Amino acid sequence: MKTKRRKNFEIRFYEQLLRKRPDFAHVLFCLGDAYTQRGFYKEGLEVDKRLVKLEPEDPIVHYNLACSFSLVEDVDAALSEFKTAVLLGYDEFDYVYQDADLENLRKDERFEEFFCKLKTLQDNDEIAE
Repeated sequence: MKTKRRKNFEIRFYEQLLRKRPDFAHVLFCLGDAYTQRGFYKEGLEVDKRLVKLEPEDPIVHYNLACSFSLVEDVDAALSEFKTAVLLGYDEFDYVYQDADLENLRKDERFEEFFCKLKTLQDNDEIAE
């Protein structure tokens, strides 16, 4: 219960900050995380969409958007955003299989095919070094 109350406080705090500075990316990032931790997935998705507009070249922002799409069960959009994150430089591939937010995406065979190709490319790069 304590964590729930704390997250609710954080959400209100971040929302108030954003009223004064709606494009404060760091606060949006924190708010999106707080929404997701509270199970407010649709709200987190909207925050992540805003962040992508503010930080279109940031691979972590696209990764988080992929997570949000996965949480609301929009696997097509999640896969698309995950691919964008990778193209922009996301490379924490070991974490992808630990991230509970991507559970719905990992169930899709297209994700598995794409991820296998990524691992093969990564392995080939490591051999070449």
